[in-house]
Amino acid sequence: MKRLLRFLLVMVCLFILGSMFATGAVLFGFWHFGKGLPDYEQLASYEPPVMTRVHSADGSLIAEYARQRRLFVPIGSIPKQVKQAFIAAEDQHFYDHIGIDFLGILRATVKNIQNLGQGRRLVGASTVTQQVAKNMLLTNEVSYERKAKEAILAIRIDRSLSKDRILELYLNEIYLGHRAYGVAAAALYYFDKSLNDLTIAEMAYLGALPKAPNNYNPFRYLERATIRRNWVVGRMLEEGYITKEEADTAIASSLVVKEGRDAEVLQAKWFVEEVRRELYDLYGVEGLYDGGLSVRTTMQAEMQKLGEKSLRAGLRTYDRRHGWRGPVATVKTDGNWLENLKTVEDPKGLSPWRLAVVLTVSETDITIGLKSDEKGTIRFKDMKWARPWRKGQRVGSWPKAPKAVVSVGDVVTVTDLEGDKAEPGFYSLEQIPDVSGGLVAMDPHTGRVLALVGGWSQDASEFNRAVQAKRQPGSSFKPFVYSAALDNGFTPVSKIMDGPFVLTQENGDRWKPANYTKKFWGPSTLRLGLEKSRNLMTVRLARSVGMDVIADYAGRFGIHDDLQQTLAMSLGAMETTLLKMTTAYAELVNGGKEITPTLIDRVQNRRGAAIYQHDTRECRGCRASSWRDQDEPEIVDTRDQIISPATA
Repeated sequence: MKRLLRFLLVMVCLFILGSMFATGAVLFGFWHFGKGLPDYEQLASYEPPVMTRVHSADGSLIAEYARQRRLFVPIGSIPKQVKQAFIAAEDQHFYDHIGIDFLGILRATVKNIQNLGQGRRLVGASTVTQQVAKNMLLTNEVSYERKAKEAILAIRIDRSLSKDRILELYLNEIYLGHRAYGVAAAALYYFDKSLNDLTIAEMAYLGALPKAPNNYNPFRYLERATIRRNWVVGRMLEEGYITKEEADTAIASSLVVKEGRDAEVLQAKWFVEEVRRELYDLYGVEGLYDGGLSVRTTMQAEMQKLGEKSLRAGLRTYDRRHGWRGPVATVKTDGNWLENLKTVEDPKGLSPWRLAVVLTVSETDITIGLKSDEKGTIRFKDMKWARPWRKGQRVGSWPKAPKAVVSVGDVVTVTDLEGDKAEPGFYSLEQIPDVSGGLVAMDPHTGRVLALVGGWSQDASEFNRAVQAKRQPGSSFKPFVYSAALDNGFTPVSKIMDGPFVLTQENGDRWKPANYTKKFWGPSTLRLGLEKSRNLMTVRLARSVGMDVIADYAGRFGIHDDLQQTLAMSLGAMETTLLKMTTAYAELVNGGKEITPTLIDRVQNRRGAAIYQHDTRECRGCRASSWRDQDEPEIVDTRDQIISPATA
C-alpha cells in the first residue's frame, strides 16, 4: 500500500513537473518566436490589391489592369454556401477555435505518423486564420520556425479581429490558380459567373482549390479535380450545409469550366491605352494596378468599331492610289512551299490579313498558298488596282494582266473578299499602308470622346496619332481666322482682294503666298473666301485683323497656347494635335461654348464611392427616389463663352 502511494506521489510530482516544463516551453516558445513578428493589427484596415476594371459607356468591360487578378467582395455580399464550402474543406471548426485547431493538430499528427510509415506526403492542420497569417504577414518557407510564428500570429489575429473579418480577408486574398486571387475573380475565370450565380458543385470546386490549385487544374487534371470537388461536397453534407439530394445532384454533375479570356472584348486598344495613361497620371501605379477602381469611359462601342473600320478603309484607299510597292518577300515554290512560306515572319500590323505565296500565274488569275496549308485564288479584278509605285508619289499605268503585278514565289498580303463579293476560296490582293492617321469622334456639347483611333494598328506602332502626333492643321485652321474677323468688324459680305502680293519678312526674305489652284479671282466676299479656302484672302484678312488677335483666338480654342505671330500661321503652319483640332471644331458646333475633352466619365473606388467625375456641375433634384410630378431638374450651364453664338 505504501509502495502504491509512493508511486502515485512520484507520478503526480512528475506530472506537475512535466506540466510546468511544458508550460515553460510554450511560454518560452511564445517569447522566442513572438519577437519581431509583423504587426497583425494592420489587418483590421487592410485592403488587398484589387484589379482596376474599365468599362465603355454602355457598361461593357473593355480592360482590366492588375498585378493580381482579384475582385474584392465584402463578407456580407459573399453567398453563405460559398463560405460554407471553404470552411468545410479547410477549417470546419473555424467559428469555434482560438486561431489554431488543437483537435485538427492531433488528427494531423496521427495521420502523419501513418503517412511516414507508408512513405506518403505529410498533411498540415492550418486553420483559415493561420493561412491568413501566412499569406499576408509571413513567407511560404517550409520550417518549424515559420509554423510556430504562424500559430502565434493566428492566436493574436483571432483575439484582435472578428471571425467574419478574418474570413473576408481569406476569401479575397487566397490564390486559386491562373492569376485569380479571391473567390470572385476565380468564379469569373473558371465559370464566367458572379458568386450569386454559382451552383453548389461550382462552389465546392472553388473550395477545393486552396489546397493545391495547380494539382486540381481542370484544364489538365479534370478527373483529379472532379474527385476533389466531390470530396468537398461530401464535407458540406457532413457539416449539414446541404441536403442529401443537393449533394447527390452536385456529385452527379460534370465539372464544366470555361477558361477565362482577357477582359478586352472590344478591339479598342488605342482608346484603352489612352485611358490607362490618364489613370496613371491621376492615381499612380499603385492606384491603377492595385486600387480596385471602376472606370466608366465615354467610349461608344459601336462608334469605336465604325471608327476603326472607317480609318482603316480610308488609309487603305489612299495607299492604293499611290501604287503597288511589291511583294513582302520571295520564296522558292519548287519544293515544300508551305515550309518556305512559314519561314517568312508576319509583318507588324498584318492582322486580320494573311500572308500567301504565289504558286501559279495565268492570264486571268493567280493561285496562292496560305500558311494554313490552304490554297486559294485571286482574280485579276481583285488585284487590278496594283499600278507600279514610282518615286515622288507617282504611279505607273494600269496592269494588263496578273503577271504585271506578281510572279511565282512572291509572298503577298491577302484578305477574304467581303460583303456581296465574299466567295469561299477567293481572296483580294492587299498591302499594309505606308501611311497612317488618326480619328476622333466627340460629343460637341460635353467633350466626351466617343471613339478614338490612333493609327492603322497598335501592333505596328503604339504611337497614338490622335493625341500624340503634332501636325500642321493647314487650311483647317482658316475658320478660326474668319471667326476673329467676324468678331472684329467684318461681315460675311465684306470684300477682300483675292490677288497676288509679296511680303518682306523680318529676316529680309520675301514670302509670296498663293492659292492652291495658282489662280486668283479679285475682290470676293468673306463667305466665298472661306467656302473656297482661298489662301491669299486668308493672309490679307489676318493682316487686317492682326496676328495678335489670331493668336488669341488660337489660344481660346485650345489649338495652340503660344502661337507665333507671323502671317504664315494664318494658313495653319503651326503644329497641334488631332484631339485639339476636334475640340476646337466642336466648340464651333455648340455655339461657341468651351469644352474640355475627356475619355473618362467617372471613377469609383473599390467601395463604389465616386472619386472623379468629368461633369462636376451640381444637379439638385436628380437623386429623387421617385417621380411625383415634380419639376424636372435644371442643370446650370457653366461653360465659358469663347465666341458669340452668331459667329459660331
